[in-house]
Amino acid sequence: MTNVVPPIEKNEYYDVVFEDLTHDGAGVAKVDGFPIFVANALPGEKAKIKIIKVKKGYGFGRLMELYEQSPERIDAPCPIYKQCGGCQLQHLSYHGQLEHKHKHVKEVLARIGKVDVSKVAVHPTLGMKDPWNYRNKAQVPVGEREGGLIAGFYQKRSHEIIDMERCLIQHSENDEMVQAVKNICSQYGIRAYDEKAHKGWLRHIMVRHGYVTKETMLVFITRTNDFPNKKSILTQITEKFPNVKSIVQNINPKRTNVIFGDETKVLWGSEYIYDYIGNIKFAISARSFYQVNPEQTKVLYEKALEYAHLTGEETVIDAYCGIGTISLFLAQKAKQVFGVEIVPEAIEDAKRNAQLNGINNVEFAVGEAEQVIPAWYEQGIRADVVVVDPPRKGCDESLLGTILDMKPKKVVYVSCNPATLARDIAVLEQGGYETKEVQPVDMFPHTMHVECCSLLVRKDK
Repeated sequence: MTNVVPPIEKNEYYDVVFEDLTHDGAGVAKVDGFPIFVANALPGEKAKIKIIKVKKGYGFGRLMELYEQSPERIDAPCPIYKQCGGCQLQHLSYHGQLEHKHKHVKEVLARIGKVDVSKVAVHPTLGMKDPWNYRNKAQVPVGEREGGLIAGFYQKRSHEIIDMERCLIQHSENDEMVQAVKNICSQYGIRAYDEKAHKGWLRHIMVRHGYVTKETMLVFITRTNDFPNKKSILTQITEKFPNVKSIVQNINPKRTNVIFGDETKVLWGSEYIYDYIGNIKFAISARSFYQVNPEQTKVLYEKALEYAHLTGEETVIDAYCGIGTISLFLAQKAKQVFGVEIVPEAIEDAKRNAQLNGINNVEFAVGEAEQVIPAWYEQGIRADVVVVDPPRKGCDESLLGTILDMKPKKVVYVSCNPATLARDIAVLEQGGYETKEVQPVDMFPHTMHVECCSLLVRKDK
């Protein structure tokens, strides 16, 4: 078999029209059907590009000249947008972002899930009124430059830290606190962790902010257990930030790029801060999983509640319940909710959150959903509605089999990855379910991510 020679050459120039965007926001153009990925390009644009790398089945190019701009192109407001890997779509208007995400969800459902999108309602993406400063958690690595500390995000495809004063998608108080901690620690000669030498003390600074309560938690992630000049540093921080309710130290002595270590201790204040999504109150510790955009989480979970269409008589199973976020929303309208999650700490948080809200019609179990749910079934538990909110890899194959065996009337599928959603919908449809509607929700403006809430109903046999 002869090797196919790519129709492009490195360092050559080509005139192209961009057709689409990749999962990391690069424009996709084709030369004789051969795909080329180019940063900072948008669908519909005509441009001259220079080829910078050629692989067997695709190439990479650099944008040299734009002949025809997209009407949705804007100047990215962030000064470090092109260096930082945090956002991918700031050069696309917010209206354009919402339209692209809607189109992407429809295409993926049709191509991978074989969903007939001419008959299934795939609604326009639900966006934010103000799509900036929405992230309630800042988690930034710390480094050193010219004798002082720097803190910011990693440069694209590198471990070089870009020193950053503000991030336009982080809550502004988180930015202020990161800067203050960096400056105060610099005053006391605190050394940043050096991953090559495995020396130094401060690895990461993490700040969590209560969207509704305004309560703030600060976490120092350090290599060793000690805390140089602790009293002076904590006094300065608490005097400067009256909303701080918790200061915590997490110790991570390992050579690893995993952020957290196993040991966490409270240095000042409480172990938790509190926040609300809708009218449900959540206790958030340093290591709790908690949605980073509570405003849009409320939009997403209200849609899940609407699709479940509960009357107060139903039994509901939440198959990836985490800290109980969706379970507690559903419990307000259901007869009984059962939540299962593989992470023991998340289940402890879920039970605590149920108690915090006085919700008694919910039961949580630790384990793999595909093992726990059949055991519940054997105990006589029959779900009218199953809700799944899996990680990016989608539902476990055996869990989908369990759902098909259980035959609930409805499956409400909350997804953070349209491709695995489409794959799993195909399995559920083959097993006797019909997709009724899909609602994309923009949980992370200015990035390529899109969440979806989908309703599948069992066909009458």
